Amino acid sequence: MPFWIWIIIIAVIVFGILPLPILGFYLYSVLLVRTSKKKWGRECSIPDDEEYKCMFDIGIAWDERYASRKQPVEIESDGLKLVGEYFDFGSDTSVIIIAGRMESLLYSYYFAEPYRKLGYNILVIDNRAHGLSQGRFLSLGHNEYRDILKWGELLHDQFHQRSIVIHGICIGSCVGLFALCSPDCPDYFKGIVAEGMFTTFHDSFVNHLVDGHHPIEPATFFVMNYIKLFTGADVVHDGPLYRINRLKRPILFLHSKQDVFSLPEEVQQVYDRCQSEKKLVWFEKGDHSRVRINAPERYDETVIDFFSHLDI
Repeated sequence: MPFWIWIIIIAVIVFGILPLPILGFYLYSVLLVRTSKKKWGRECSIPDDEEYKCMFDIGIAWDERYASRKQPVEIESDGLKLVGEYFDFGSDTSVIIIAGRMESLLYSYYFAEPYRKLGYNILVIDNRAHGLSQGRFLSLGHNEYRDILKWGELLHDQFHQRSIVIHGICIGSCVGLFALCSPDCPDYFKGIVAEGMFTTFHDSFVNHLVDGHHPIEPATFFVMNYIKLFTGADVVHDGPLYRINRLKRPILFLHSKQDVFSLPEEVQQVYDRCQSEKKLVWFEKGDHSRVRINAPERYDETVIDFFSHLDI
Protein backbone atom coordinates (compact mmCIF):
# COMPACT_ATOMS: atom_id res chain seq x y z
CA MET A 1 0.00 0.00 0.00
CA PRO A 2 1.44 3.42 -0.90
CA PHE A 3 2.89 5.42 1.96
CA TRP A 4 0.55 8.37 1.38
CA ILE A 5 -2.51 6.12 1.90
CA TRP A 6 -1.15 5.11 5.32
CA ILE A 7 -0.79 8.78 6.17
CA ILE A 8 -4.45 9.39 5.30
CA ILE A 9 -5.60 6.36 7.36
CA ILE A 10 -3.61 7.49 10.40
CA ALA A 11 -4.94 11.04 10.07
CA VAL A 12 -8.53 9.78 9.93
CA ILE A 13 -7.99 7.65 13.04
CA VAL A 14 -6.24 10.36 15.04
CA PHE A 15 -8.29 13.37 14.00
CA GLY A 16 -11.60 11.69 13.20
CA ILE A 17 -12.16 8.92 15.72
CA LEU A 18 -9.93 9.75 18.68
CA PRO A 19 -11.69 13.03 19.55
CA LEU A 20 -15.03 11.24 19.97
CA PRO A 21 -14.23 9.52 23.29
CA ILE A 22 -12.67 12.77 24.51
CA LEU A 23 -15.80 14.72 23.65
CA GLY A 24 -17.90 11.95 25.19
CA PHE A 25 -15.93 12.17 28.43
CA TYR A 26 -16.38 15.93 28.47
CA LEU A 27 -20.15 15.54 28.16
CA TYR A 28 -20.17 12.88 30.87
CA SER A 29 -18.16 15.14 33.18
CA VAL A 30 -20.50 18.07 32.60
CA LEU A 31 -23.63 16.05 33.31
CA LEU A 32 -22.63 13.52 35.97
CA VAL A 33 -19.37 14.50 37.68
CA ARG A 34 -19.01 17.16 40.34
CA THR A 35 -15.83 18.85 39.19
CA SER A 36 -15.87 21.64 41.81
CA LYS A 37 -17.58 22.44 45.13
CA LYS A 38 -19.48 25.24 43.43
CA LYS A 39 -21.08 22.85 40.95
CA TRP A 40 -24.53 21.68 42.11
CA GLY A 41 -24.28 23.84 45.21
CA ARG A 42 -27.02 25.36 47.31
CA GLU A 43 -28.62 27.75 44.87
CA CYS A 44 -31.31 27.69 42.26
CA SER A 45 -29.97 25.59 39.40
CA ILE A 46 -31.93 27.47 36.70
CA PRO A 47 -32.26 31.03 38.04
CA ASP A 48 -33.28 32.45 34.65
CA ASP A 49 -36.30 30.14 34.41
CA GLU A 50 -39.24 32.04 35.92
CA GLU A 51 -41.27 28.95 36.83
CA TYR A 52 -38.32 27.11 38.31
CA LYS A 53 -37.21 30.16 40.28
CA CYS A 54 -40.77 30.48 41.61
CA MET A 55 -40.64 26.91 42.93
CA PHE A 56 -37.29 27.60 44.55
CA ASP A 57 -38.47 30.83 46.20
CA ILE A 58 -41.66 29.23 47.53
CA GLY A 59 -39.50 26.51 49.06
CA ILE A 60 -37.18 29.04 50.71
CA ALA A 61 -40.20 30.84 52.19
CA TRP A 62 -41.47 27.49 53.54
CA ASP A 63 -38.11 26.90 55.23
CA GLU A 64 -38.17 30.36 56.81
CA ARG A 65 -41.68 29.73 58.12
CA TYR A 66 -40.69 26.53 59.91
CA ALA A 67 -37.04 27.28 60.70
CA SER A 68 -37.67 26.83 64.44
CA ARG A 69 -38.45 23.16 63.76
CA LYS A 70 -35.18 22.53 61.93
CA GLN A 71 -31.87 21.02 62.95
CA PRO A 72 -28.83 20.00 60.91
CA VAL A 73 -28.07 16.28 60.62
CA GLU A 74 -25.36 14.23 58.98
CA ILE A 75 -24.39 10.64 58.24
CA GLU A 76 -21.48 8.76 56.71
CA SER A 77 -22.16 6.47 53.77
CA ASP A 78 -19.54 4.73 51.62
CA GLY A 79 -16.95 6.88 53.38
CA LEU A 80 -18.68 10.12 52.38
CA LYS A 81 -19.99 12.75 54.77
CA LEU A 82 -23.58 13.56 53.79
CA VAL A 83 -25.63 16.37 55.28
CA GLY A 84 -29.30 17.16 55.66
CA GLU A 85 -31.89 19.09 57.65
CA TYR A 86 -34.55 17.54 59.87
CA PHE A 87 -37.84 19.31 60.60
CA ASP A 88 -39.47 17.92 63.74
CA PHE A 89 -43.26 18.35 63.85
CA GLY A 90 -43.70 15.93 66.76
CA SER A 91 -44.55 12.80 64.76
CA ASP A 92 -43.22 9.26 64.79
CA THR A 93 -43.41 9.18 60.97
CA SER A 94 -40.97 10.93 58.66
CA VAL A 95 -40.59 11.53 54.95
CA ILE A 96 -37.24 11.65 53.18
CA ILE A 97 -37.45 13.99 50.19
CA ILE A 98 -34.94 13.06 47.47
CA ALA A 99 -34.27 15.70 44.83
CA GLY A 100 -33.02 15.02 41.32
CA ARG A 101 -29.74 15.77 39.59
CA MET A 102 -28.19 19.23 40.21
CA GLU A 103 -30.46 20.03 43.18
CA SER A 104 -29.59 20.55 46.84
CA LEU A 105 -31.89 20.19 49.83
CA LEU A 106 -33.05 23.78 49.32
CA TYR A 107 -34.97 22.59 46.26
CA SER A 108 -36.66 19.88 48.32
CA TYR A 109 -38.35 22.43 50.60
CA TYR A 110 -40.85 23.03 47.81
CA PHE A 111 -42.26 19.49 48.12
CA ALA A 112 -42.51 19.42 51.93
CA GLU A 113 -45.89 21.06 52.56
CA PRO A 114 -48.23 18.07 51.99
CA TYR A 115 -46.19 16.09 54.50
CA ARG A 116 -46.37 18.89 57.05
CA LYS A 117 -50.14 18.81 56.60
CA LEU A 118 -50.05 15.08 57.24
CA GLY A 119 -48.20 15.83 60.47
CA TYR A 120 -45.04 14.03 59.36
CA ASN A 121 -41.52 15.04 60.27
CA ILE A 122 -39.47 15.99 57.21
CA LEU A 123 -35.90 15.18 56.22
CA VAL A 124 -34.38 17.02 53.27
CA ILE A 125 -30.93 15.95 52.13
CA ASP A 126 -28.02 17.02 50.01
CA ASN A 127 -27.48 13.94 47.85
CA ARG A 128 -23.91 12.80 47.47
CA ALA A 129 -21.99 15.19 45.18
CA HIS A 130 -24.57 17.93 45.82
CA GLY A 131 -24.86 20.87 48.18
CA LEU A 132 -22.63 20.47 51.23
CA SER A 133 -22.36 16.69 50.93
CA GLN A 134 -19.20 14.97 49.78
CA GLY A 135 -18.85 12.91 46.63
CA ARG A 136 -17.85 13.29 43.01
CA PHE A 137 -19.65 10.78 40.81
CA LEU A 138 -23.38 10.33 40.20
CA SER A 139 -24.40 6.71 39.72
CA LEU A 140 -28.14 7.35 39.21
CA GLY A 141 -29.24 5.22 42.18
CA HIS A 142 -26.70 2.40 41.83
CA ASN A 143 -24.76 3.60 44.89
CA GLU A 144 -26.96 6.38 46.25
CA TYR A 145 -29.69 4.00 47.43
CA ARG A 146 -27.37 2.99 50.30
CA ASP A 147 -27.35 6.62 51.44
CA ILE A 148 -31.13 6.53 51.81
CA LEU A 149 -30.98 3.38 53.93
CA LYS A 150 -28.42 5.15 56.14
CA TRP A 151 -30.67 8.19 56.47
CA GLY A 152 -33.51 5.89 57.42
CA GLU A 153 -31.32 4.28 60.06
CA LEU A 154 -30.61 7.71 61.53
CA LEU A 155 -34.30 8.58 61.65
CA HIS A 156 -35.23 5.25 63.21
CA ASP A 157 -32.40 4.88 65.73
CA GLN A 158 -31.67 8.47 66.74
CA PHE A 159 -35.04 10.16 66.27
CA HIS A 160 -37.16 7.10 67.14
CA GLN A 161 -39.23 7.22 63.98
CA ARG A 162 -41.59 4.26 63.70
CA SER A 163 -42.35 4.74 59.99
CA ILE A 164 -40.50 6.33 57.07
CA VAL A 165 -41.78 7.16 53.59
CA ILE A 166 -39.96 8.53 50.56
CA HIS A 167 -40.79 11.32 48.14
CA GLY A 168 -38.56 11.23 45.06
CA ILE A 169 -38.38 13.62 42.12
CA CYS A 170 -36.94 12.40 38.81
CA ILE A 171 -33.67 10.60 39.63
CA GLY A 172 -34.66 10.93 43.27
CA SER A 173 -37.59 8.61 42.56
CA CYS A 174 -35.17 6.07 41.08
CA VAL A 175 -32.89 6.32 44.12
CA GLY A 176 -35.84 5.85 46.47
CA LEU A 177 -37.14 2.89 44.50
CA PHE A 178 -33.73 1.19 44.54
CA ALA A 179 -33.62 1.66 48.33
CA LEU A 180 -37.06 0.12 48.86
CA CYS A 181 -36.26 -2.78 46.50
CA SER A 182 -33.03 -3.60 48.31
CA PRO A 183 -33.02 -6.86 50.30
CA ASP A 184 -31.45 -4.80 53.11
CA CYS A 185 -34.37 -2.37 53.32
CA PRO A 186 -35.83 -2.38 56.87
CA ASP A 187 -39.54 -2.84 57.51
CA TYR A 188 -39.90 0.70 58.83
CA PHE A 189 -39.73 2.01 55.24
CA LYS A 190 -43.42 2.04 54.31
CA GLY A 191 -43.92 3.53 50.84
CA ILE A 192 -42.87 5.98 48.16
CA VAL A 193 -44.18 8.82 46.01
CA ALA A 194 -42.43 8.96 42.62
CA GLU A 195 -42.70 12.05 40.44
CA GLY A 196 -41.25 11.86 36.94
CA MET A 197 -40.32 8.18 37.13
CA PHE A 198 -38.47 6.88 34.07
CA THR A 199 -37.70 3.43 32.65
CA THR A 200 -33.89 3.71 32.61
CA PHE A 201 -31.50 6.62 32.70
CA HIS A 202 -30.47 5.62 29.19
CA ASP A 203 -34.01 6.22 27.94
CA SER A 204 -34.26 9.52 29.78
CA PHE A 205 -30.91 10.63 28.38
CA VAL A 206 -32.03 9.81 24.84
CA ASN A 207 -35.26 11.75 25.40
CA HIS A 208 -33.22 14.79 26.45
CA LEU A 209 -31.17 14.58 23.26
CA VAL A 210 -34.25 14.19 21.09
CA ASP A 211 -35.96 17.16 22.76
CA GLY A 212 -32.87 19.28 22.21
CA HIS A 213 -32.64 18.17 18.56
CA HIS A 214 -29.22 16.62 19.14
CA PRO A 215 -27.94 13.40 17.52
CA ILE A 216 -28.40 10.37 19.78
CA GLU A 217 -25.09 8.77 18.87
CA PRO A 218 -22.23 8.72 19.60
CA ALA A 219 -22.98 10.73 22.75
CA THR A 220 -25.22 8.06 24.26
CA PHE A 221 -22.71 5.27 23.66
CA PHE A 222 -19.85 7.09 25.36
CA VAL A 223 -21.80 8.55 28.29
CA MET A 224 -23.43 5.22 29.15
CA ASN A 225 -20.07 3.46 29.09
CA TYR A 226 -18.32 6.12 31.16
CA ILE A 227 -21.06 5.79 33.78
CA LYS A 228 -20.41 2.05 33.97
CA LEU A 229 -16.63 2.50 34.01
CA PHE A 230 -16.52 5.05 36.84
CA THR A 231 -19.50 3.99 38.99
CA GLY A 232 -20.30 0.40 38.09
CA ALA A 233 -23.86 1.32 37.13
CA ASP A 234 -25.38 -0.27 34.03
CA VAL A 235 -27.98 2.38 33.27
CA VAL A 236 -28.87 0.74 29.96
CA HIS A 237 -30.02 -2.61 31.34
CA ASP A 238 -30.92 -1.53 34.88
CA GLY A 239 -33.35 1.06 36.18
CA PRO A 240 -36.89 1.40 37.54
CA LEU A 241 -38.29 -0.73 34.71
CA TYR A 242 -36.10 -3.65 35.79
CA ARG A 243 -36.45 -3.21 39.57
CA ILE A 244 -40.09 -2.29 40.05
CA ASN A 245 -41.22 -5.93 40.20
CA ARG A 246 -39.18 -6.31 43.40
CA LEU A 247 -41.12 -3.59 45.20
CA LYS A 248 -43.27 -4.85 48.08
CA ARG A 249 -44.42 -1.47 49.40
CA PRO A 250 -47.10 0.97 48.17
CA ILE A 251 -46.13 3.44 45.48
CA LEU A 252 -47.84 6.56 44.14
CA PHE A 253 -46.79 7.68 40.66
CA LEU A 254 -47.30 11.38 39.87
CA HIS A 255 -46.78 12.22 36.21
CA SER A 256 -47.45 14.99 33.73
CA LYS A 257 -48.80 14.24 30.27
CA GLN A 258 -46.47 16.99 29.03
CA ASP A 259 -43.28 15.33 30.31
CA VAL A 260 -40.88 14.94 27.37
CA PHE A 261 -37.96 13.55 29.42
CA SER A 262 -39.84 10.76 31.19
CA LEU A 263 -42.42 10.00 28.54
CA PRO A 264 -45.96 9.08 29.64
CA GLU A 265 -45.82 5.76 27.79
CA GLU A 266 -42.58 4.92 29.59
CA VAL A 267 -43.92 5.50 33.11
CA GLN A 268 -46.93 3.43 32.08
CA GLN A 269 -44.55 0.55 31.36
CA VAL A 270 -43.06 0.85 34.83
CA TYR A 271 -46.51 1.05 36.41
CA ASP A 272 -47.75 -2.01 34.53
CA ARG A 273 -44.81 -4.08 35.77
CA CYS A 274 -45.33 -3.04 39.39
CA GLN A 275 -46.84 -5.84 41.49
CA SER A 276 -47.19 -3.98 44.79
CA GLU A 277 -50.01 -1.67 45.90
CA LYS A 278 -49.91 1.16 43.38
CA LYS A 279 -51.61 4.23 42.02
CA LEU A 280 -50.84 6.38 38.96
CA VAL A 281 -52.22 9.91 38.86
CA TRP A 282 -51.94 11.94 35.67
CA PHE A 283 -51.64 15.73 35.53
CA GLU A 284 -52.49 17.63 32.36
CA LYS A 285 -49.83 20.31 32.68
CA GLY A 286 -46.25 20.57 33.82
CA ASP A 287 -42.79 19.97 32.46
CA HIS A 288 -40.56 17.33 33.98
CA SER A 289 -40.37 17.78 37.80
CA ARG A 290 -42.82 20.67 37.59
CA VAL A 291 -46.14 19.00 38.29
CA ARG A 292 -46.86 20.65 41.64
CA ILE A 293 -46.30 24.23 40.47
CA ASN A 294 -49.04 23.72 37.85
CA ALA A 295 -51.59 22.08 40.17
CA PRO A 296 -50.50 22.63 43.79
CA GLU A 297 -53.83 21.87 45.48
CA ARG A 298 -54.49 18.67 43.55
CA TYR A 299 -50.88 17.57 43.95
CA ASP A 300 -50.93 18.00 47.73
CA GLU A 301 -54.38 16.44 48.10
CA THR A 302 -53.26 13.40 46.09
CA VAL A 303 -50.22 12.85 48.32
CA ILE A 304 -52.22 13.38 51.52
CA ASP A 305 -55.00 11.04 50.39
CA PHE A 306 -52.52 8.32 49.41
CA PHE A 307 -50.79 8.18 52.76
CA SER A 308 -53.94 8.79 54.79
CA HIS A 309 -55.30 5.49 53.51
CA LEU A 310 -52.17 3.48 54.33
CA ASP A 311 -51.64 1.71 57.64
CA ILE A 312 -48.38 3.32 58.59
